[in-house]
Amino acid sequence: MPNRISSFPPIIDKNSEILILGSIPGVKSLEKQQYYGHPQNKFWKIIFELFNEKFTEDYSERINMLKKHHIALWDVIDSCERKGSLDSEIKNEEANQIPELLEEYQNIKAVFSNGGKSYRNLQKILGKDFRLPIHLLPSTSPLHTISFERKFENWKKILEYI
Repeated sequence: MPNRISSFPPIIDKNSEILILGSIPGVKSLEKQQYYGHPQNKFWKIIFELFNEKFTEDYSERINMLKKHHIALWDVIDSCERKGSLDSEIKNEEANQIPELLEEYQNIKAVFSNGGKSYRNLQKILGKDFRLPIHLLPSTSPLHTISFERKFENWKKILEYI
């Protein structure tokens, strides 16, 4: 049986207006103890480009940039069993406390799911008619093979809420 893995604590503060939710960190992210730690994941490149910020590999600077633009990060899954990094391999998952987080951080205006697994789980957790807009964005994972340009165009939707 695969090992049980756990997500990271949320990156959020009282000024956060946008919540971006992944499913659960992949192998590289867990090794690095960083959200979107796989070097081929396009999350950080997309976010820095969205806000016309100078790209950096420094994780603490990345987190500061998110906070500067009022973006929070978390995952829909708190823990699960999975071999490898594929969402399709996730078994015996337990959800993060998304409703409680949104109750505590009332400035959140919209929730964005980074990929289909996150979106489907979020629909189960919050329901289809939740009080905040919930948007499905194409996964930034290197396993989701649409072009960077197409991903970036879809991710621009975040700017409507900032």
